[in-house]
Amino acid sequence: MPNRPIGKTLRTAIAIVPIIAAAAAAADWPNFHGPDRTNKSAEAGLLKQWPKEGPALIWMASGVGNGYSGAAVSGGAVYTAGVKNNANYVFAFSSAGKLLWEKPAGKVWEATRAFARSYNGTRSTPTVEGGAVYYLSDIGFLIALDAKTGAAKWSVDLRAKYDGEIPDYGYSESPLVHGNRLYCSPYGKKASVVCLDKNTGKPIWEAPAFNTGADGGDAGFASFIMVENSGYKQLISQSRTFLYGMDSETGKTLWKAPFLNSRENNCTDAVYSDGYVFVTSGYGRGSMLVKLSKKGDGVAAEVVYDNSKMMDNHHGGVVLHNGYIYGSGHNSAGWFCLEMKSGKQMWKTAGKGSLTFADGMLYVYDEKGTVSLVKATPEAYTEVSSFKVPEGGMKSYFWAHPVVSNGVLYVRYANDLYAYDVKGK
Repeated sequence: MPNRPIGKTLRTAIAIVPIIAAAAAAADWPNFHGPDRTNKSAEAGLLKQWPKEGPALIWMASGVGNGYSGAAVSGGAVYTAGVKNNANYVFAFSSAGKLLWEKPAGKVWEATRAFARSYNGTRSTPTVEGGAVYYLSDIGFLIALDAKTGAAKWSVDLRAKYDGEIPDYGYSESPLVHGNRLYCSPYGKKASVVCLDKNTGKPIWEAPAFNTGADGGDAGFASFIMVENSGYKQLISQSRTFLYGMDSETGKTLWKAPFLNSRENNCTDAVYSDGYVFVTSGYGRGSMLVKLSKKGDGVAAEVVYDNSKMMDNHHGGVVLHNGYIYGSGHNSAGWFCLEMKSGKQMWKTAGKGSLTFADGMLYVYDEKGTVSLVKATPEAYTEVSSFKVPEGGMKSYFWAHPVVSNGVLYVRYANDLYAYDVKGK
């Protein structure tokens, strides 16, 4: 797999690797949407404006296969996944862009429905924790790899073991690891959600299947967040038809709130703050806010608002900052800022895509391939800088979520992974 260095820029990157590595633990991004899954980096001292041509390209890796997996950054290495040679692969690079290893991670998903056939490629972003890399393939094959060598530690075919069905667009969840436990959702007839020992892959608990006949509780495409509320450490996510909270210790479902779009394919991760859960979904579904409170030994979920006229995020994710939600709409078509607790729209501008947050700024990755630096403020949409992501030989969709870690902006497009220097000078 060729890795194309960018002349002097790469040599400069290699020279600063020891400095970056020394501070890596504080600024790593070890899984989808960051260490706490808020999609917000804690880094400071980043560029507040980019050169006209964009931030300096440190390195580019070509040959990571087709897919929409983002970057996971941990311990001086960068991990992603892609489809090549008709198989899922997980890749590891050094912080200077050198390929460390690439390992197969199961067969590839083949869409059975015509409308999904053009969307082939990996979905899940690897999760890195405790010296292991955990990856869930589009057909539900979960594998743990050694972070340094890529050697397989264990694997589980979730779909086969729990009698699940591949969703219309393939399994898309990025596994959540907390302590010695790994959480993921086969949404099968034998279990809806499972908690596995991260070291062995053996089950700790297996939550009963949701009622797929009445509830429609089969797989959505969102990943878990974990929050503490009402005396429980809760796992919160969306199935294809409802938002729910589950006790992470036992797998008991604590609460549900109906939430489905016309395609029954909820994708966006929930956002939690101060006892409230915000959720949004595409195809005109809009946004909903739920308030959680303790009720006896359980949890009550009260709908504060549920509005189909609000932002209906497709799959680009959202960010909460200082009480305001930022993200893009699908049928509602545009970038939005909403006041979370009231749902009030603060501003809207044209565009659609994915985003992340660092140092007071939004890093907006438009589906037309433009990355923009935008002020995270409810006052107005204020774009400071932008640049166009190069398009390689493989054509795909600009759907991978951007990542900012250790002063580097990682952007994925199809077969290529780009690393840009966004550290302040």
